[in-house]
Amino acid sequence: MVQENWKSDMKQNVKLLALWTFLWVASMALASFGPKFIWDGNQTFNILAVGLNALMGIGMIWMNIKYLSGLDEMQKKIQLDAMALALGVGVIGGLNYSLLDVTNLITGDAEISVLVIIISITYMAGILIGQKRYK
Repeated sequence: MVQENWKSDMKQNVKLLALWTFLWVASMALASFGPKFIWDGNQTFNILAVGLNALMGIGMIWMNIKYLSGLDEMQKKIQLDAMALALGVGVIGGLNYSLLDVTNLITGDAEISVLVIIISITYMAGILIGQKRYK
């Protein structure tokens, strides 16, 4: 009975995390593309869209904490290891990427989107490696 409740709670947490992640991504798209395609750069709408994105981001963080708190110890360990790896790659890689830009060793500007992609791939790889390691 306890196991069934845990599985039900986990499914609910995963669904809520997916919903909050979708809302955050949608609000990011609105804040990014709205000024150009919807409201022609109106400053009030820009502020509202960025504020909405921040609120959706806070909701996603809150739901992520709730999701993580419901995991068993092994899954928490896998998540923690993956997050530590992603943080390290993000900080070290991001600062070095910025240095490449500042010192003109790369032709273009350092873009945050590249760093977000690298962090995301690192985090997913960390989870996959952890899942394989602890099975």
